[in-house]
Amino acid sequence: MSAPTIKLNTGAEIPLIGLGTWQSPPGQVEKAVEYALKNGYKHIDGAWAYDNEEEVGKGIKASGVPREEIFITSKIWSTYHRRVEENVDDTLKKLGTDYLDLLLMHWPVPLNPNGNHPKFPTLPDGTRDVDKGWSIVDTWKQMEKLYKAGKVKAIGVSNFSQLKLEELLPHVEVVPAVNQLEIHLYNPQHKLLEYMNSKGIVPQAYSPLGSTGSPLLTDETATELSKKYNVSVAAVLLGYLVAKKIVTLPKSVTPERIQANLDGSVEFAKKVEPADLERLDGVAASGKQHRFIMPPWPIELGFDNWRKPAW
Repeated sequence: MSAPTIKLNTGAEIPLIGLGTWQSPPGQVEKAVEYALKNGYKHIDGAWAYDNEEEVGKGIKASGVPREEIFITSKIWSTYHRRVEENVDDTLKKLGTDYLDLLLMHWPVPLNPNGNHPKFPTLPDGTRDVDKGWSIVDTWKQMEKLYKAGKVKAIGVSNFSQLKLEELLPHVEVVPAVNQLEIHLYNPQHKLLEYMNSKGIVPQAYSPLGSTGSPLLTDETATELSKKYNVSVAAVLLGYLVAKKIVTLPKSVTPERIQANLDGSVEFAKKVEPADLERLDGVAASGKQHRFIMPPWPIELGFDNWRKPAW
């Protein structure tokens, strides 16, 4: 079974199911990517900061699937906001390709490129060393140049609230094609998705099962619907997003789960009744609203229900 697609504002089609590679154990990512591409996946989501792009590239090559049939995403890390092309060139070298289908700004948070750590520079008090002299608009301008040059086929953002989008959009020539966010049953982000739809920005969902340990698999509503439709709970959680035209990025290195995530989500998305989608839409508001990803950025990101950590 192959994933359905949705059209980006560039005119390109992006598969609604992709293989996520964040936190995939070293030594297992290559085989996971190879298996996924050989068994119906056409979309691989990665990032420079995941420290596994060489393995991902080996998996792509081992799959034997032609490059033009694969949609590959990577992301600019926060310490590279001043050096976007340098970051992209390193990614391309590691992946073994000469272009990306989608390049994202990983976070709207520039970090000190000359700090005490290549990825997570900190100040003496332990807080993140934010590059306050740099604007995300300037980062975006560099991304636009790469898009116009054809080195990347589409550009977008990740972890952008409406506040950060409104900071960026008045200054762009190229509207972001996507915004990759923590979206799942307990964090549906209805208001933000409505705003993005008005701008033609496609939503992507990372951690669609609730991040490490897949905590959403025990949800009562999802469990009940899995019995009604005779599918797995994971199929309900993923298919719920696919049915809403949200690009969904489940992560796994287990062949059986990789296949089940694709087949089950597509099956549920085709069968689910509108009333049950509406029911799933209301789960978070019933008292279960929760975010699982809470990086310690000491700036205002503008998300609802964002529990600010103690810096």
